[in-house]
Amino acid sequence: MHLSEQNLPPASPRHIGIIMDGNNRWAKQRGMGGGSGHKAGVEKIRAVLKACREHKVEVLTLFAFSSENWRRPPREVEALMSLFYSYLRREARKLSEEGVALRVIGRRDRFSPKLQDAIAEAEAIAHQGEATLVIAADYGGRWDIAQASKKLAEKLQAGEISADQIDEESLHQHTCLADLPELDLLIRTGGEIRISNFLLWQCSYSELYFSDCLWPDFGPEQVDAAVNDFYQRQRRFGKTSEQVLAEQA
Repeated sequence: MHLSEQNLPPASPRHIGIIMDGNNRWAKQRGMGGGSGHKAGVEKIRAVLKACREHKVEVLTLFAFSSENWRRPPREVEALMSLFYSYLRREARKLSEEGVALRVIGRRDRFSPKLQDAIAEAEAIAHQGEATLVIAADYGGRWDIAQASKKLAEKLQAGEISADQIDEESLHQHTCLADLPELDLLIRTGGEIRISNFLLWQCSYSELYFSDCLWPDFGPEQVDAAVNDFYQRQRRFGKTSEQVLAEQA
């Protein structure tokens, strides 16, 4: 059962990130090729996004393809690129109609011109909404931080800022998701307990939730379980429990 609006606590997560793991294992368990697992995983996005919106989540960021995933077998990479292209072409207008903005973060220069055009077109179609779906493709947390550092270095070299103006906030403003709410909850499916270079800067104070459920089997009930677990956490941000309770009184 989904939580009703009346029962939602005030500290609902505004931004959830998900490492969608387990597609290949899901397919192997069923005697299917890896491509079938990735295809089933793509089909889960709509249901998970809907469940997140029922919890008043404003931003859902999905780890679709990491910087390291280029090391996978060429046929699997090709299948992933084809699925990504098909998803963009099929879903952009639906997202727009449902009030969901689409954003793709990560490098784009290693994608084919056809895929780069599809990304730009999809973002143009679903350019605004009450909620935002972020797809991280050819993305890495270290890359994100390095790109932000490079932009600051360029400003410093151009004399636009001084070294004294470089701090955590100025670096944050140059990361991929700087204009969106802070990451509250990071979920990883598939049973692995690591964050695999995903949103390293953004997850510094996010709650971590690891699920044994393989991504193609991850649905609304699993979203509910993760969010309900989030509600049980006390988020202290460096303060003591007593300070947090006093502030809530």
